[in-house]
Amino acid sequence: MEKYTVSGSIVTHNNMRTIKDTLDSLLEYTKGVDFKLFVIDNLSTDGTPEFIRENYPQIELIEPGTNNGFGAGHNVVLDRIDSKYHAIINPDIVIDSDVVQIMSEKMDADESVGMISPKILFPDGRLQVLGKRMPKLKYLIASRMRSGDEPSKLLAEYAMLDKDPDSEYRVEIATGCFIFIRTEIFKKIGGFDDGYFLYFEDYDLSCAVNKISKVIYYPKAIIYHVWGRESKKNFKLKLVQIKSMIRFYLKWMIGKK
Repeated sequence: MEKYTVSGSIVTHNNMRTIKDTLDSLLEYTKGVDFKLFVIDNLSTDGTPEFIRENYPQIELIEPGTNNGFGAGHNVVLDRIDSKYHAIINPDIVIDSDVVQIMSEKMDADESVGMISPKILFPDGRLQVLGKRMPKLKYLIASRMRSGDEPSKLLAEYAMLDKDPDSEYRVEIATGCFIFIRTEIFKKIGGFDDGYFLYFEDYDLSCAVNKISKVIYYPKAIIYHVWGRESKKNFKLKLVQIKSMIRFYLKWMIGKK
């Protein structure tokens, strides 16, 4: 097992549309970091693994031969990483600055922080309105019913928009499109709960980390997320989302105030 300061993992499934920009930006802006990137491909049929294998020999491509979901895919690296910090990265993320170094330095300076959620923007620079509080049913209904660009009062509350977006603060939930976590903690909690195929596994991870450390929003690190919101377009994915939501509520919210 090779030792790196920062490791990163991306789980792919038919992501040819976005993966090149993601990989190119990560490799460009981690040149000053001792960084190792893994890509776990969950049975892509669009040529994603072949493209990575042919064009990115510095990336370790893992093909489990199954598709057990997002969290289970990331868990494949648990026994392969011996890093200080680990980045969990979506295949539709782009960075344009040394955010991995920035988050590493924050973690070095504050040992009380176990996980970081960066500032997440759309590619055009608009702030993404993403949940940072526990996902009460009223928040999820408001999210599903959203139609315009401006968030409702409930969505603003869910996303903690009452806070200064340029200030650091603690959060209950970190969005899974980009999470920066201490590897020791990631391993201690056993990675993701792989009972979630997709959706809410990031909420679950956030709750597990918050029990033993601090999860913070850290706006000095900025990433860009395409954010397709596929569950609003695909009925099967909507059912998967509902199943994951029920699992999360039964595990973390039933009987808790």
